[in-house]
Amino acid sequence: MEKLENRFLRYVAVDTQSAEDRDCVPSTEKQHDLARMLCQELRDMGFEAEADAHCYVYGTIPGNCPEAPVIGLIAHMDTSPDCSGKDVKARIVHYEGGDILLNEEKGIVLSPSQYESLNNYIGQDLIVTDGTTLLGADDKAGVAEIMQLAAYFAENPDVPHGTIKVGFTPDEEVGRGPSFFDVPKFGADFGYTLDGGELGEIEYENFNAASLKVCVNGLGIHPGSAKDKMRNACLIAMEFNSLLPEQQKPAYTTGYEGFFHLGSMEGDMEKATL
Repeated sequence: MEKLENRFLRYVAVDTQSAEDRDCVPSTEKQHDLARMLCQELRDMGFEAEADAHCYVYGTIPGNCPEAPVIGLIAHMDTSPDCSGKDVKARIVHYEGGDILLNEEKGIVLSPSQYESLNNYIGQDLIVTDGTTLLGADDKAGVAEIMQLAAYFAENPDVPHGTIKVGFTPDEEVGRGPSFFDVPKFGADFGYTLDGGELGEIEYENFNAASLKVCVNGLGIHPGSAKDKMRNACLIAMEFNSLLPEQQKPAYTTGYEGFFHLGSMEGDMEKATL
């Protein structure tokens, strides 16, 4: 476990935050930093690996059971654009219940009153940040697990197993992870994505969503002479959002219930975007 923790901490130290406002893949060049690192580590273990121009890493752990199916293991390298992944200050805490003080200066705590699942891990070691950045466990935990498995087979070549294909992808957080993934090149009979979830949990369905950007053009006039003339873009944008079904927001939905989610809003009197 110590090796796995150290590996994970090394990966989260690499800033791989993706960006929603770009059409290229990868959306940020810094994702290549982790791709190159992983590719080199696989080669150092003695396995074939390559990273392509679009920041996809393909690797092969040769098997010693020819009759076994080829299994693919996949994880994404990028972290969410919603919060910084730079200068992550990770630390390990032994959790005995209650609130975890992440940042005394800023008064940031991790509390089971907000995250009930914390109660499932009393008595265990948790890896946390100082509350000012993402940790990046989504999905560098999956990356670390796959790489640790590769290291195990490199150190124990006589353990029976089929050929394992390794795939690391960019831009999952912005919905473009599959865009340039080469399925024939990957060459697996079955594939599994290692991402968030409970221990032992297998999900066989995927989340589907569409994104929409709403732009409102207003008419800016001095408020002293605005009667029957002003069109405040911010107020119109707020009105648009209020027309969406109130009970179909993430705070009220669960399971298979769909929702509308306002991710961000900015603007002024003359122009606003949602």
